Amino acid sequence: MKKLALHWKIIIGLILGVIWALFSSSLGWSKFTLDWIDPFGTIFINLLKLIAVPLVLFSIIDGISGLSDVTKIGRMGAKTLVIYLTTTITAVGVGLLMVNASQPGTYIDKEQRIDNRIEYELWVSNNEHVAILDETCLTCDESMRDRVAKVAERSKEAIVDQDLTNKMSSAWAKKEQGPLQFIVDMIPSNIFFSLNNNSLMLQVIFFAIFFGITIITLPKETTEPVRKLVASINEVFLKMVHIVMEAAPFFVFALLAGTVSRMAGDDPLRVLEIFKALSSYSIVLVTGLAFMVFAFYPTVMRFFVKGMTYKKFFKSLSPAQLLAFSTSSSVATLPVTMECVEENLKVPEETASFVLPIGATVNMDGTSLYQAVAVVFLAQLHMVDLSISQQLVIVLTATLASIGSAAVPSAGLIMMILVLESVGLNPAWIAIVFPVDRILDMCRTVVNVTGDATVATLVASSEGELTMDDTKTAGPAPEEELEAAAIKQD
Repeated sequence: MKKLALHWKIIIGLILGVIWALFSSSLGWSKFTLDWIDPFGTIFINLLKLIAVPLVLFSIIDGISGLSDVTKIGRMGAKTLVIYLTTTITAVGVGLLMVNASQPGTYIDKEQRIDNRIEYELWVSNNEHVAILDETCLTCDESMRDRVAKVAERSKEAIVDQDLTNKMSSAWAKKEQGPLQFIVDMIPSNIFFSLNNNSLMLQVIFFAIFFGITIITLPKETTEPVRKLVASINEVFLKMVHIVMEAAPFFVFALLAGTVSRMAGDDPLRVLEIFKALSSYSIVLVTGLAFMVFAFYPTVMRFFVKGMTYKKFFKSLSPAQLLAFSTSSSVATLPVTMECVEENLKVPEETASFVLPIGATVNMDGTSLYQAVAVVFLAQLHMVDLSISQQLVIVLTATLASIGSAAVPSAGLIMMILVLESVGLNPAWIAIVFPVDRILDMCRTVVNVTGDATVATLVASSEGELTMDDTKTAGPAPEEELEAAAIKQD
C-alpha cells in the first residue's frame, strides 16, 4: 500500500466514500456520517484554500521576479487569454451540439412538458420585459382554459426555496454592474482583505504581478533579499501541500461520504431517484464533459506538444483531476495542479505560476459547457424552441459568465441565471437541475482543472520552454517515481 501511487489511493478513497455513504444510509446512519465524517472533508477543503491564496501570491512573485525579459509577461498574458477564450468557446460549442443532437428535454413525459409550457407562458405574461420566444401559444387555446387555470393555481402554491432565492439575488446584483466592473474588481484597495477572500483571487494575481514587475525594475542588489525571502516562503507553502496531500485519500473518503449522504438521507434509493428524473440531461452533460477531458485536451496536447502521449497526459494530471472531482473547487485544487504541471509536465515555475492561477479564476470550460447544455435542456423541457441566434447569445453570455464564475462549488448556478435571462427564459428554472448539481459540479470541475493544465503546457511549449527531453521525463514511470513526482513524499 505504501508503494501505491497517489492517484490510486485517492480513487480507493472515492470508492470507499460512496460505499460507506450508501451503507450508512441504508442503516439510518446518515446523521452520524454528516456529524462525524463529513467535517473532515470540509477541513480538507479549508486546508487547501488556506494554502492556495498565499501560494498563488508568492509563486507568481517568485516566477516573475526571476524573469530577465519583462516583455515575456505581456506575451504570455496575451497567449494565455487567447487560448483560454478559444477552449471556452469550444466547450460551449460542444455542449450546444450535443444537447441539440440528443434533445434530452424531450424524453420527459409529454403531459408534464405541456404544463411546463403553460407555466412558461404565464410567467412571460407577468413580466413585461420578456416575450414569447417562438410562435406557440397554448394559453391562447380555448380548449386549454381549465388546464391553464390549474397550472396557474399550482404555481401560486409553489414553495419558495431560500437557497434558490439567494442565488438569484447574487445573480441580479452582478447583472446590475457596469461593463467595466470586471476591470474595477481586479484592482484591490486592500490586499490583506483580498487575501482573506477566495472569490477575490484576481486581485491577488494583479497585486502579485505588479509586485513582481516592480522587483524587476529595481537594481538586483537592492531586491536580492526580497527575492530570497519570497522563494523561501514559496518553498514552505509547497511543502505544506505535500504534507496535506499525504492524508488526501482519507479526506477524499470523508468528502464523498458526506456528499452522497446529504443527497441520500436515510434512503439510498433516493440518489437513484434524483438522477432518474434528470437522467437524459445528466447523461448528455457528462458525455460532453468526458469528451473535453478524454478527447479534446489530450488531442490538442499531442498535436502541439512534442513527446506528449495520451497515457503520459493522464498519469501526470490524475492527482489534480481526482482532487478536483472530490472538492468541486478549482482554487482548492490549485496547489496540486501547480505541482502536477511543474513536476510531471515539466512546465517552468514562472509559467505555471502565472497561467494556472489566472485559469483557476477565469477559465471555466466545464462550467461553460454545463450552462449551454442546461439552458437548452430547460428550454426543451418547457417546449421552447430556441433559434440559432438565441443560441449564439448563449455562447456569448456563457463565455463571459464563465470569467465571472467564482472557483467554488456550485458557483456556475449563479452564472446560469444570467445566461437564462439573456435569452428571455425564467431564471427560477435552475431549481429543476439543482438536485443533481452537486455531483455534476464535481465532473465539470475536472474539466476546468484539466483545461487550466493544458493551457499552461501549451503556453510553455509556445515559449520554447518544453523540449523533447523535458516531456519524456514526464512520461510513464515506475509507481515510486510517479508518486514522488506528484507529491514529493519522503
